[in-house]
Amino acid sequence: MQPLPSPDDDELLKNLRRRLSQLLVSLREGAEGSVAKAKAAPTSSGGGKAAKKKKWSKGKVKDKAQHAVTLDKTTYDRILKEAPTFRFISQSILIERLKINGSLARIAIRHLEKEGAIKRIVHHHGQLVTVPRSTTSSD
Repeated sequence: MQPLPSPDDDELLKNLRRRLSQLLVSLREGAEGSVAKAKAAPTSSGGGKAAKKKKWSKGKVKDKAQHAVTLDKTTYDRILKEAPTFRFISQSILIERLKINGSLARIAIRHLEKEGAIKRIVHHHGQLVTVPRSTTSSD
């Protein structure tokens, strides 16, 4: 059995009910205002969820290299003159510095090796690594 409420408890209950009704009224007013704002927002942006779909970037595109494909006299002279002066010679180095094609770089390395201008250090199926003759110790 519950005890009978005292006159002080009645006053406390009245105050709590009044405060609760005030809070509910303010919540309803706030909710109605936010609903009105929510309804107005998609029409102004023009699409709701579909309009906020993530757009992916295209990414960075590297410029296509315009390297020489055929060996002309000026390129041949440059290879003979400059390549033996490089401290480290590989196909990638020749492509980057002399702006020649990969197949030309491989042929140039073989040619310089036959002439004795450079010496092979590593021969791997993907990469030939050579150095100039002057930097290697005599064998």
